Amino acid sequence: MHQALTEFSVHTGGPGANDVTREVCDWVESSDITQGLLTLYVRHTSASLMIQENYDPEVMRDMERFLRRLVPPGDSIFRHTSEGPDDMPAHVRSALTSTTLSIPVTGGQLALGTWQGIYLYEHRDRPHQRKVVAHLLGE
Repeated sequence: MHQALTEFSVHTGGPGANDVTREVCDWVESSDITQGLLTLYVRHTSASLMIQENYDPEVMRDMERFLRRLVPPGDSIFRHTSEGPDDMPAHVRSALTSTTLSIPVTGGQLALGTWQGIYLYEHRDRPHQRKVVAHLLGE
């Protein structure tokens, strides 16, 4: 059994999806692991990870519209506003989505479907530098 570990840095431009598929795939393919499991983990409480359709960009724009309707910034229900009106809504969106992903590796490649992409999803209104830890375990 072998393992590999790295950290990706993702600069976000504000709310929405940031496609990290190519960077993650390239790293997996450069490892000596052909069969195993990749775990991705975002080290933040106001960003998340998603596997979503990567063919039509409107999918991710619809996702942002839905999340903003579901948990709008500035909602008076929230008392935690230390970093602005988008602070607590970003934490709720992160809790509703995911901070980790597990993806099988087969034949030295991620077992993603034809139209699947890996996204770091920024839930804050301003740009951030996000960190994603990748751990690959296999043989």
